[in-house]
Amino acid sequence: MKIDSFSAEDTFNIGFRMGQKAKSGDVYCLSGDLGVGKTVFTQGFAKGLGVEDIVNSPTFTIVQEYEGANYPFYHFDVYRISSVEEMEEIGYEEYFYGNGVCLIEWAELIQEILPENIVSIVIKKDLSKGFDYRCITIE
Repeated sequence: MKIDSFSAEDTFNIGFRMGQKAKSGDVYCLSGDLGVGKTVFTQGFAKGLGVEDIVNSPTFTIVQEYEGANYPFYHFDVYRISSVEEMEEIGYEEYFYGNGVCLIEWAELIQEILPENIVSIVIKKDLSKGFDYRCITIE
């Protein structure tokens, strides 16, 4: 499925609607270039889960944990991961296979340890359609 976003607000709202539909044990993998809107999407997603805290990119901590209305929310940013062993050190299996909802930015870097059933989200710019335009592909 492809969804057009014409503003940061659109991107936030798309994330919000997806967060509202998320279920315990779901794993979402979010990809896109730097500055494409992954954090805005994630903030909307978290709000849809009922997270009240401010959500920022966890680039320097790998994972941030939040309490949602019904499930814990685990926000990963694996951009700086240098090996799968680092993911093992933080106990990724407890997150991926637990009762919370995971959203993993840069998930393509840890492809070999991802669960089979994931939702893939790719955000891309297309400057020919405007500076703020994003194409969000969900598979």
